[in-house]
Amino acid sequence: MTESTSEGVWVEGRTVPFPKSISDQARANLARLVDAEGRPIGPARAYPPASDIAAWAALKEASNTAIVEALGPAWSGFKSSCETTRIAGVVTHVATPAGAFDPSRAYLDIHGGALIFGGGGLSLMGARRQADLLGVQCYGVDYRTPPEDPYPAPLDDCVAVYRALLERYAPEKLIIGGGSAGGNLAAATVLRARDEGLPLPAAVVLLTPELDLTESGDTFETNRTVDLVLRNPLMAINLLYAAGHDLRHPYLSPLFGDFAKGFPPTFLQAGTRDLFLSNTVRMHRALRKAGVPVEIHVFEGMPHGGFSGAPEDLEVAAEMARFAAEHWKT
Repeated sequence: MTESTSEGVWVEGRTVPFPKSISDQARANLARLVDAEGRPIGPARAYPPASDIAAWAALKEASNTAIVEALGPAWSGFKSSCETTRIAGVVTHVATPAGAFDPSRAYLDIHGGALIFGGGGLSLMGARRQADLLGVQCYGVDYRTPPEDPYPAPLDDCVAVYRALLERYAPEKLIIGGGSAGGNLAAATVLRARDEGLPLPAAVVLLTPELDLTESGDTFETNRTVDLVLRNPLMAINLLYAAGHDLRHPYLSPLFGDFAKGFPPTFLQAGTRDLFLSNTVRMHRALRKAGVPVEIHVFEGMPHGGFSGAPEDLEVAAEMARFAAEHWKT
């Protein structure tokens, strides 16, 4: 791809400069996402009508392929091995670190992808990535997705795998995590598991999480287009996923959960240019009000999902690994 000559992103008649306060690699990665005039490369995605199941299925298949191709260069060189199996009837990618590891600990990884995309390759790569980073066995839940399987099927799958892992691991040795839509399902899994009387995991990791499907937060407006990775809200997908259920229900929008009833220590991460920044900020306040131990890490200039391998992304990974290690000790 040709390097952009723009120094920022064009938004409604003005150019928002790329911040000089981020790493050179981060600035370069942002510049690759705009043309010479600063306009985001490629048109904004248009979605089919909710009733056109075939079109949604085709879009999902094409997107899953594109996601793997896009992330392949950055998410390569894994040392962990991976076996794809079924746990509680759910396709699950079980990644095992290359070196010695503590078999009493495990990480349940829930992939992102706007609650519809990311199955298959992204789920498998995510499991291997976390196994490498955390040095424990990682279970990547390849949950069912719309249009064929809307809510509650994806959440059913995540809860089923968590329930099965509780037969293999002590709850204090389990951590659940996910990014973007995976953060939604990770938080919803904990809320539903709690409501069903299951023990809570040691901790939860929510990376740039999609916690509010009503999209009511401030940055759904202020970070439109400024977030070059997730340029626009996803309401069409949210409605497809919810399949007529109330978007404010905590199992759909965990931000609106009652955390005073119990919730594990939580790691939150986002960026100042992330469309989902408000989700993270509001979740932090909700957990604080409920007395839940919580960390929040907001990175300068970072769009949704990070900078594709810049030093800031390594900082996110290091903070997450440190957090997990601390909570596995308990």
